[in-house]
Amino acid sequence: MTATVIYVTTASREEALTIGRTLVIDRLAACANVLPPITSVYRWQGAVEEDGEVALIVKTREALVDAVVAKVKELHSYECPCVVSLPITAGNPDFLAWIIDETRP
Repeated sequence: MTATVIYVTTASREEALTIGRTLVIDRLAACANVLPPITSVYRWQGAVEEDGEVALIVKTREALVDAVVAKVKELHSYECPCVVSLPITAGNPDFLAWIIDETRP
């Protein structure tokens, strides 16, 4: 089994905490980190936008990515939320094993 990190941006700290907490409770994630406010610059519907957001970093198994994406979309306030999976190619074997263990039913 392979571990992965999922990067999500949210409109607020509260939204990030709600999503992160739900993913951990549902065992779709071993851990969710809520980062301090960030500034995002992006193009949306033809205009360049600049907004404050909160980043959420989720640690899970690769096999759960589709379920995590679906749950985030269900809980998220954005029409098109940023939810991207980044594979973990190496790391502390004990930590990676913990991710796998914590995301088992």
